[in-house]
Amino acid sequence: MRLAYFRGRSLLCLAWIIGSVFGTRWTNCHGADAAATKPVLVVATDHTNGIYAVGEPIVWRVETGNIGAFSEARYNLKQGGQTVLREGKLALNNSIEEVAAKLSEPGTLLLEVKATDSQGKTTRALGGAIVAPGQIPVSAPRPEDFDAFWQSKLEELGKAPANPSLTPGESGKDNVDYWQLSMDNIRGAHIRGQLARPKGGEKRPAMLIVQWAGVYGLAKAWVTDPAAAGWLALNINAHDLPIDQTAEFYKDQFEGPLKEYWKAGNDDRDKSYFLRMYLSAYRAAQYLTERPDWDGKTLLVTGASQGGLQTLMLAGLHPKITAAIACVPAGCDETGPKVGRSPGWPGWYWNTQGKDAAKVIEAGRYYDVVNFAQNVKCPVLVGVGLIDETCPAAGILAAVNQMKGPKEVVFLPKGDHQGTDNSHAAFNARARAWKEALLSGASVPPK
Repeated sequence: MRLAYFRGRSLLCLAWIIGSVFGTRWTNCHGADAAATKPVLVVATDHTNGIYAVGEPIVWRVETGNIGAFSEARYNLKQGGQTVLREGKLALNNSIEEVAAKLSEPGTLLLEVKATDSQGKTTRALGGAIVAPGQIPVSAPRPEDFDAFWQSKLEELGKAPANPSLTPGESGKDNVDYWQLSMDNIRGAHIRGQLARPKGGEKRPAMLIVQWAGVYGLAKAWVTDPAAAGWLALNINAHDLPIDQTAEFYKDQFEGPLKEYWKAGNDDRDKSYFLRMYLSAYRAAQYLTERPDWDGKTLLVTGASQGGLQTLMLAGLHPKITAAIACVPAGCDETGPKVGRSPGWPGWYWNTQGKDAAKVIEAGRYYDVVNFAQNVKCPVLVGVGLIDETCPAAGILAAVNQMKGPKEVVFLPKGDHQGTDNSHAAFNARARAWKEALLSGASVPPK
């Protein structure tokens, strides 16, 4: 495959090169996310995009602001974010040191440097590298009854009438209508969200927005802004909670009944907390397809982190999804530790305290995004942070490599999970380009 590298903010990955493997476009956006001021400790690879071939030497340059800034500096080098390959001490005699390595197989490397100053304060910095991204394999085979399991869950959902209820509200925008939406889910649970669309009777392309991890309300602008641009937009809460309560309400929920919700029922595929969440996303998408104001052509699902998890899951589960946009998606490679790779949040493999570990790991296979990915046939845009320790790059790419439709991957060499120092800017720019193309009826990936 060919790789395109762009060095200026003005381009922000404007050009995209089609890869020869499964039609994937690998986009490398180094330079666009540079911090305005130089950090005290900088770790960077000699390939500014962080991408290498199998067996190719990888060199990290570790640099401090000035000679003698630190009294000690140590590093560790991990493969797949988990397996420690090497540890050592850095001299930093000239404020610069190098660490070299290479991989004989597709995968990722993460260099962690901790430097201590004369006052005992420790500064930590990371540098990521990825080797043959289009060839990273899954860590475990797909369960043979995976599709049958989810078909049975969709049948269970179908037996619970949706009973959608819309409550109109003020959009705050002259040209936008707004409603709060509630629907019924399985086993007495509910779906809570908000819907907005441009005023008028025209049919519109639809966008479903799903949420990152945590317990919080929904900002009205999350749907009214897309609606003002022309979308029929639906945004749902990941939890069975009202969407417009006080911050204290959500704090109490997070510290009380929803504390560590991601662990709830994780030793039983029929009782996992994520079952209700996944089916909420499915029903929300289905609701949009049944509205008379949907244009019947475009149904985009988008989200980041836990929202990215739901996005890619839904792209593989709902047949009418026509495009998916996911930044640093969670839930990938939950069996990664079997091959020495760190799993993506919520880390089913590790969350086994007080439970039968084998049952937790087995249940997690039915919620692993990797196992939905081979059913994804629509165009997909994915953002991957090379220093993301919450949702590591290797697992995300293992999922992407299973997808059968057109794909674009935006590599974020300085991207952690939170997008610190605007490190997700290149992905955000490309996501805007995708949305503009979809809204206008153009094909994606857009050129």
